[in-house]
Amino acid sequence: MAAKKFVCKVCGYVHEGSSAPGVCPLCKAGASEFEAVKEEKKGINTNSDVYAILYSIVLVVIVAFLLAGVSSALKPTQDANIKLDKKKQILASLGIKNEADPAAKYEEVFKGDEKEFREYIINSKGKLLEKKGGFDVPNDQITDDKLPLYVAKVDGKTKYIIPMVGNGLWGGIWGYLALDDDMNTVYGVYFSHASETPGLGAEIASDKFQKRFKGKKIFNENGEIALSVKKKVEKGLENYQVDAVSGATITCNGVDLMLAETLNQYKAYLKKVNNDIQELASPLKPATEVLPAAAPGPESGGNVATEVVPADPNNNKANVEPLKK
Repeated sequence: MAAKKFVCKVCGYVHEGSSAPGVCPLCKAGASEFEAVKEEKKGINTNSDVYAILYSIVLVVIVAFLLAGVSSALKPTQDANIKLDKKKQILASLGIKNEADPAAKYEEVFKGDEKEFREYIINSKGKLLEKKGGFDVPNDQITDDKLPLYVAKVDGKTKYIIPMVGNGLWGGIWGYLALDDDMNTVYGVYFSHASETPGLGAEIASDKFQKRFKGKKIFNENGEIALSVKKKVEKGLENYQVDAVSGATITCNGVDLMLAETLNQYKAYLKKVNNDIQELASPLKPATEVLPAAAPGPESGGNVATEVVPADPNNNKANVEPLKK
C-alpha cells in the first residue's frame, strides 16, 4: 500500500506512513493534530517551453488544414472567375465592354452556331496545329510551338485576336491585339499591367492610349513589321507608329518590345493571310480557289465541270476535282 503523508498542524512536521503517528516527534502534539496531505495529480505544465512549442505546432497544422480545405472548396469559383476575366479582356480588344453577361457575349462572338469555340493553336511557322484548346493555353506558357489564335465574328466580319505578354517598369504587362481579316490592319487592342505607376505607365490600360492603335498597319510596303510605339511619331510613318504615353518611357518601351516579339512569333501566319493564301488562315470558313480549267476534251463536249473542295488548312492550294457524272 502506498505511503501517505500527514502534516502536523502545530509545527508542520510531515510524516509518511499508512496512518498518522500517535505523537509528533517534534512538538509532542497528539495524533488529532495531524491531517492527511492531498497530493495533486500530475499534469502538463502549461508554463513550460515544450508545451508552448507543441501547442504552436498543433495550432499551425490545424489552421493549415482549414485553409487548404477552404482553398480547395473555392478553387472552382476562382478558376471560373479567372476564365471570365480573360474573356472580358479578349472582348475588350474588340471594343466590346461592360456587357451584362460577358460569357454569353463571348460565346456569341467566338462560337455562334458552330459546335466548338474558334480558339485555335498555331505555330511560328504558320501551321494550324489544333482547332481547339487555344483558350486553355496560359499567356505565360505561350511558345513558338503553341500560339493561341482566337477567331471572332463581329457584325458579320471576321476578326483575329492574338495574346501578348511582356514586361513594364515594375512588373508584367499583357494584352490582346485584334486584327481585321486582312491580318494587317489593327481593329483594336487591350493592355493591362500588374504594377505600373498610376498616371504614367498605368495609362497603357486607358482607352485614350488604346484607341491610338485602331487602323494602324502591321506591315510596311516591304513586308516588314512596322507597328511600334514611339515617343514621337516619325513623319511618313503615321500609319505604323503610335504615340507613347508621356512620362512612361520604360513602360511604353515594354509595350513596343512586346508587340515586336509577339508579331514576330505570328509573322509567318499573318503574312500568309496577307498574301491572300486564305485557306491557311480561315479555319472558320475554309477558303477555296478555283484553278484554271483544263483544256476541253472530246468526252466533255468542250466543257469540263469542276467542283471546289474545302481546302486543307495545312496545304497551299485548294482542291479542285472533276464532277462525277
